[in-house]
Amino acid sequence: MKKILFLVLAAIALFVPVAAVIAAGEFDYIVIRGPGITGEINVSNPLFTEDIFTFADFSEGSINPPSDPGLGYQIVRMHAEGSKGIPYDQLHYYPYSGYVYYDGIVNGYSEYGTQWYLANPEIEEPFRAVLAEDARLTWIPFAVLAVLLIGFFVVYQMKPKRPQ
Repeated sequence: MKKILFLVLAAIALFVPVAAVIAAGEFDYIVIRGPGITGEINVSNPLFTEDIFTFADFSEGSINPPSDPGLGYQIVRMHAEGSKGIPYDQLHYYPYSGYVYYDGIVNGYSEYGTQWYLANPEIEEPFRAVLAEDARLTWIPFAVLAVLLIGFFVVYQMKPKRPQ
């Protein structure tokens, strides 16, 4: 009896952490690439990582391809594995026109892949906030450099001149 109780408790102890990890979210972070972004942006905000339907509810059905979706951003949803990430799936998000093109699962198959969907309107504002934050962080080093150069110029101009 004690042996069975021990095995049941051991099984529960092993299952609970796994269930907690699965419930915590689908992905560890997303990688954003696109216009106005130098390189890429990695975002681990649960708003973008907890639900596979964050950008579009694929179960609502696909739509006909839009004639001009406008500027789009590539989103790669990642699982962290050691010091590098492993891509799970990829989509293109068009926040200004409200569309999503779902490329599909990386190295796999999805019935929702290679189709267009209407974007989740609730994600547009948080996504734009991520882009704005990246833009602010991109300009900080240039602003610091400009202030330093102006400071050196002012100090140089204030330096006493030698008579010739």
